[in-house]
Amino acid sequence: MLFFIGLDPLAFRPSLLALSETQTRSHCRNRERRIAITVAINLALINPSTLFHPKSPNPSKLRAFTLRCSSATSTAVTDLAEIPWKTSDARLVLEDGSIWRAKSFGASGTQVGEVVFNTSLTGYQEILTDPSYAGQFVLMTNPHIGNTGVNFDDQESRQCFLAGLVVRSLSINTSNWRCAETLGDYLAERNIMGIYDVDTRAITRRLRQDGSLIGVLSTERTKTDEELLEMSRSWDIVGVDLISGVSCKAPHDWVDKTNPEWEFNSSKRGGEAFRVIAYDFGIKHNILKRLASYGCKITVVPSTWPASETLKMKPDGVLFSNGSGDPSAVPYAVETVKEIIGRVPAFGICMGHQLLGLALGGKTFKMKFGHHGGNHPLRNLRSGHVEISAQNHNYAVDSSSLPEDVEVTHVNLNDGSCAGLAYPAQNIMSIQYHPEASPGPHDSDYAFKEFIQLMKKVKVNS
Repeated sequence: MLFFIGLDPLAFRPSLLALSETQTRSHCRNRERRIAITVAINLALINPSTLFHPKSPNPSKLRAFTLRCSSATSTAVTDLAEIPWKTSDARLVLEDGSIWRAKSFGASGTQVGEVVFNTSLTGYQEILTDPSYAGQFVLMTNPHIGNTGVNFDDQESRQCFLAGLVVRSLSINTSNWRCAETLGDYLAERNIMGIYDVDTRAITRRLRQDGSLIGVLSTERTKTDEELLEMSRSWDIVGVDLISGVSCKAPHDWVDKTNPEWEFNSSKRGGEAFRVIAYDFGIKHNILKRLASYGCKITVVPSTWPASETLKMKPDGVLFSNGSGDPSAVPYAVETVKEIIGRVPAFGICMGHQLLGLALGGKTFKMKFGHHGGNHPLRNLRSGHVEISAQNHNYAVDSSSLPEDVEVTHVNLNDGSCAGLAYPAQNIMSIQYHPEASPGPHDSDYAFKEFIQLMKKVKVNS
């Protein structure tokens, strides 16, 4: 913005006349390129005292003054006149041909992924570190992101597995007593791309209408829009095994419980501890913490861990965890589930729920745009209660394909999709959402208690 000094015709005193940014740029553009200029204003005032209110309101006593402007376009001056605000330097190109200009933060480069939207109002750090988002760009519908920064207590896994983050407004400062660094620095250190100043409402409407879309994020100016569009149309997430890339590589024991400061269920649990084997298909830390808080002794095993080795460990129960991608793309995991169910009590969460559905003879399908957020309503068909749940999945079990003796225990109230299963004859229970709710409400925490009761019942009757 450039300012010039002139006379206010009403008050007979100096005023500032402002040129808009558009006007300024039009004055500072030549044929080759737009350059920054410094305007040196040299004022030569004749009788400066006449610039103030005269003793007499007679305007004939006013005198004019001369304004002389000179411009400097030397290299030294140009270097000092850099634009102080960030300009658009990134593109999101969707497979439908739409191109969205934006500003980048975090890492630079070019990345391809499936674009999904998340409706959570809080908890962006837990979302960033949820392995279920592997291969996906997460678009936050909440417009203001980054104001609480990042801490190292709220991570849900050992790293960020998502492909990128899309937000409307990136906070320029942080305000939280636990903040360790800014969101931009956190993503840059982990080589995760992010963009902001993009119309997330318009993109969300497009995703709701057309379904999840493959997109390409790029900060590389050498790549044309056509090249990025071709990349988006030549990549697919369906049928890709994403679990093997997020699972642990070796078995390990889990001992951490929910921090007493954040414990929201203070009822006495006590009683006998149960040995649980947790298959890591992309498991979140808070699922393990909640199980441990309920008294379970947990061993986490890789997604490829043989069922025979699990049974040799004589567990009281097996947890099939949440995870990323297409359940039909991991037939080895389905076979593992088949070999375990009916032998020990089993609890499936999200991906685990879908794998159980396949193992029982059902089918899964890809949803239009999936469920991603901490505010999804569902009905518990056994109790009749409505719960607000945290969900993150793009696939669902087709309840009509299940055997007659498999009970649908929960349904999503937004679209009627299957949100929970039970097979009492084989001591199986599963849910298509996150009972630990990080982030999200704690309505569904009782699912851990039900798993404990299931293991206790089997142990007593054995």
